[in-house]
This record gives sequence, structure tokens and C-alpha cells, in this order.
Amino acid sequence: MIKTQTHPVMNLPDNYEVFDFSEGYDSDKMSRFVEKGGWGVGGYSEKRNNMYLTPQYENRRNIHMGIDIWAAAGEPVFAPLDGKVAYLANHDQEGNYGGTLVLEHKVNGQIYYALYGHLSPESISHLTPGQKVDAGAKVGELGNEQENGNWPPHLHYQISTKDPGEADMPGVVSNEEYDEALKLYPDPRIILGDIY
Repeated sequence: MIKTQTHPVMNLPDNYEVFDFSEGYDSDKMSRFVEKGGWGVGGYSEKRNNMYLTPQYENRRNIHMGIDIWAAAGEPVFAPLDGKVAYLANHDQEGNYGGTLVLEHKVNGQIYYALYGHLSPESISHLTPGQKVDAGAKVGELGNEQENGNWPPHLHYQISTKDPGEADMPGVVSNEEYDEALKLYPDPRIILGDIY
């Protein structure tokens, strides 16, 4: 973990579920879960079967390079560290991120780029590239299914040690890309802490 105090990215309750999607994924079940007020976390470096089925995944990319936090649409999302807005976009294609934000943070001389996917586009419309953000500042809200690629509401949080150059990072990679992806996209728990 980073040797500095970080603010929670979301206000996780004391009790939440930790999901393992390596045995499969049920979108309807996850939609019902968050509609009932459930909170859950999905893991990093997890090979997820039958989850990424839209064309951009080429039926090959299914190893998750971020951490998901599942909660109801509208839940606030925060900056864990001081930083600045690097990139913004709305990836509105089926199966994509929807509202997307990338923040840049410098910690102990290392620059990290943190991607927030599946946000409400409206909730990030007040941000502009280069804008400074303080640790703990609200930077967005989870989007609903219609505005975040038709996924049940959740945050996809991923970090990169390399400037992605845009508001995008491959949230899942193929077996062939995996070793390189581990170097580029370290475990987000170095910032999020031991949330599972």
C-alpha cells in the first residue's frame, strides 16, 4: 500500500459482499442485488467467464485489471488523494464504461493515473482537464444501467503507472496481454487499502 493516508473512494458499509466471478456472472442477479441496496466488491486479476460478451472484448479479453465496487446508481465517488483531472469521456457503447474519469496523483515521486468507470456522465460534467481535486472531494456518482454500458451500477477503479493518453484503459485483458498488464496496471489496493 501507499504509505500515506487515503480517503475512501466510496463509502463502503461495514458489511458488504466480496464476489468471485471466475465461476460465472449473472447480470440480472447483480441488478437485483444493487436495486435492493446491496454493496459488493469484485476482484483484481480475476479471470471472469461469460461476463464480457460484447464485440470489443473479442471473446478473448476476460482478466479483470481493476476493482469493482457494486452499489446503487447515484452513490457518490471520491478522490482518494490530492491530484488533478487528467481525462474525461463518455464511452456510451454497449459493454463499455459510460461516464469515465481519469485522475492523476503523485505519491512518493511516483505518478499514478486512476480510472473511474461507469459514472453518470452528468455527475462529472463539472470537471475539466487540469482541474485540481483534493483528497476526499466528490468527483462523481455511479451511473445507472442505461448510461454506463448497460452494466448493473458499479465503479470500475483501475490504476496505471503509464499515462493512458485518454480517458480509457483496458479494464480486462487477454491471456497474451496479462503479464504486461500486471506491470502497467498494479493492484488498486495500493491506493484503496485492503478492501477484500
